[in-house]
Amino acid sequence: MSELRKVKVGIIGLGARGLPLVTACFLPMWENGLLEITAVCDYYEDRAEAGAKAVEDKTGVRPFTTTKWMEVVEHPEVEAVLVLTAWESHVEMCIAAMRAGKKVGTEVGGAYNIEDCFRLVRAYEETGIHCMMLENCCYGRRELMALNMARKGLFGTVVHCSGGYMHDLREEIVNGDINRHYRQRNYMRRNCENYPTHELGPIMPVLNINRGNRFVKLNSVASCSKGLHEYAVEHRPDDPIAKADFAQGDIVTTILTCADGRTATLILDTTLPRIYSRGFTVRGTKGMYCEDGNYVHLDGESEFASVGDKLNNLENYAEEYEHPIWKEYKANPIGGHDGIDWLVYNAFIESVREDITPPIDTYDTATLMCISCLSEQSIAAGGAPVAVPDFTSGKWIERVEKPEEDKSTYSLWK
Repeated sequence: MSELRKVKVGIIGLGARGLPLVTACFLPMWENGLLEITAVCDYYEDRAEAGAKAVEDKTGVRPFTTTKWMEVVEHPEVEAVLVLTAWESHVEMCIAAMRAGKKVGTEVGGAYNIEDCFRLVRAYEETGIHCMMLENCCYGRRELMALNMARKGLFGTVVHCSGGYMHDLREEIVNGDINRHYRQRNYMRRNCENYPTHELGPIMPVLNINRGNRFVKLNSVASCSKGLHEYAVEHRPDDPIAKADFAQGDIVTTILTCADGRTATLILDTTLPRIYSRGFTVRGTKGMYCEDGNYVHLDGESEFASVGDKLNNLENYAEEYEHPIWKEYKANPIGGHDGIDWLVYNAFIESVREDITPPIDTYDTATLMCISCLSEQSIAAGGAPVAVPDFTSGKWIERVEKPEEDKSTYSLWK
């Protein structure tokens, strides 16, 4: 490892995700000697100013502040760019940063067309600079413990995984015009699995995607769209939004099939009342893990045991199966989202500082992003199968990471 130094980052996007990250994650990272916020940017001047003020109030240093994102990309003192903006802008900004010689990390979001995913891959292959999807759910304690269990064979041969983005976002979406939030316009115009990465990110290491396995096709179907309209009628009855048509189905189900025959199911469920869940499940020939109930069930145990009997029994396995990343993190827990923001951003900063491949690389980023536009095609075709491209151009067959060659402290593949 090289001597610890602060990585100089430029932040693009200081809305509902970006500004809380600055205060809860990036400024503590600054205090810990990991990064320095050199530049901040937002399309809206008040948001850019809020970001700059948060940095200055905490550190006494005012970062370069702008409403023009290319000024961050071109800033000579910025060595890494964080793209925390609306979904539509991610690819353009990431590619510009890569071609400017800047390491780049992007917040989560799906692609709008498959060519953008290939453009991202080509930018990496031409520059040698990776784009890391900053998928924090890959670093959830339960997700990592279940991954460790699967790696150590507790579940036998893994056959199927599932995950969901199951989150009541009706208020956020319906009021998007008031709060300047991009989700509203997307739900009005698109019908797809628009947020696949929280579900799929933790599944990919379990199924060895892009490292000995890959997705070959998907099928997606969507329910009708009722939740947002009824919410708008109830909460903003005299506003034009109450008469708006929302294209996005209330429940979207996507089934992915792998080259080795294993499958994964994704659920998007954000416009009906419900409790929050990511629905992460791993199913194997000798057992399973289920997030809803946070339990492990193993072969030989009664199938009629109630969930109440097993509730939270994952803790019974922690001593043997706690993932090494979380063993280290628990000794000094910092950051928001129960630590997952701290871990994913530390993984990115380490990859920049050490000049190593990030644990979620450009091929993984493209794979995560492509689900949105492919699901849109499948839904429009009545659930017809759609091929998932091989962004590695065949390298997935032999691209099995060797633990001794994986230098990331935050590796998901060891």
